Amino acid sequence: MAEDGHMHAVPDAPELTVVIPCFNESSSIREIVGRVIAAPYDDKEIIVVDDMSTDGTRDILASEIEPIVSKVLYHEQNTGKGGALRTGFAHATGLVVIVQDADLEYDPEEYPKVVGPVLAGECDVCYGSRFLGQRAKGYLKNRLANKFLTRLSNLFTGLKLTDMETCYKAFRREVIQAVDICENRFGFEPEITAKVARMGVRVMEVAISYHPRTNEEGKKIGLKDGIRAVWCIWKYRRG
Repeated sequence: MAEDGHMHAVPDAPELTVVIPCFNESSSIREIVGRVIAAPYDDKEIIVVDDMSTDGTRDILASEIEPIVSKVLYHEQNTGKGGALRTGFAHATGLVVIVQDADLEYDPEEYPKVVGPVLAGECDVCYGSRFLGQRAKGYLKNRLANKFLTRLSNLFTGLKLTDMETCYKAFRREVIQAVDICENRFGFEPEITAKVARMGVRVMEVAISYHPRTNEEGKKIGLKDGIRAVWCIWKYRRG
């Protein structure tokens, strides 16, 4: 970060790294990668991390996706979303790093909303909120759980987020690579939020759109993940 608060380009470093954790997404992986490639920021690095898919996703990645993205990394053991992100973040070289789920719930065309403030030096971390200033979508029980977890997280972090569980989190690369991620599954969300808050970096939140999918369509988060999230909020409140 330069003294004027803006991010100045590092020679040969892409503006943006998009990390796509992937597990059993054979029905959507082609489309989401296509959308990411077509999205704003021509100078971007795309890293797909396959978390030991068993539905043919790995074959698609090897034959169709590897030639059109920067890197495809393959886990030989399923570690969960947190584990996949840990791998992807370690390989990132862009000025800003954003998380992109392999389903179709989030629109890559909205990268400028979340990435722009970080690139402009307005903040170090930016969360894309699905609930900020808009009518909530998705299952009521999921929304209520999210609201509860976000408020509980805010209580310990001192942040004023409306959507701690959002996929769209953009970080200055130095920030996310300085975080030791311990959680393997969806506990990553409260863990990273707590650890970023303790770093004292500037965290911002912006509104994004959202197209929720159903459990039948493959949504993978469940009750056990919610219970784990509560535990993680408590566990990482200090360290």
